[in-house]
Amino acid sequence: MLLRRLAALFYDALLNAALWMLAGFAILACRGGAPVPTGTFWFQCLLGGITALFFVGFWTRDGQTLGMKAWRIKLVTRDGGLPNGRVATIRFFAACLSFLCLGAGFLWALADPDRLTWHDRIAGTRVLLIPKAG
Repeated sequence: MLLRRLAALFYDALLNAALWMLAGFAILACRGGAPVPTGTFWFQCLLGGITALFFVGFWTRDGQTLGMKAWRIKLVTRDGGLPNGRVATIRFFAACLSFLCLGAGFLWALADPDRLTWHDRIAGTRVLLIPKAG
């Protein structure tokens, strides 16, 4: 299951990169072609906000990002429902922490008796495998 989750994350990272490029092109056009200097705080916040909206939006809408749909996995709360905005936001920031700790929060799923990551434990969520149709 961890490999599926990481593969879905890779797909979603590619989609986010495309959204970042679109945002960059839009900002570039608004600035008359002048580039945004490296390390500009507002631009970094914009890219982080795009990423947060991507994940939180998809998780609250139907529990799946596009990458999760491709790999047939779904995010649910402990009671099996869809996460609300608060839960999804907590999970997003906890997942960032899991990633920033050299991926230790993701690898935790290999040792966890319920196969949960740090961000699943913190947010009260779990990821389910969706059986193949037919």
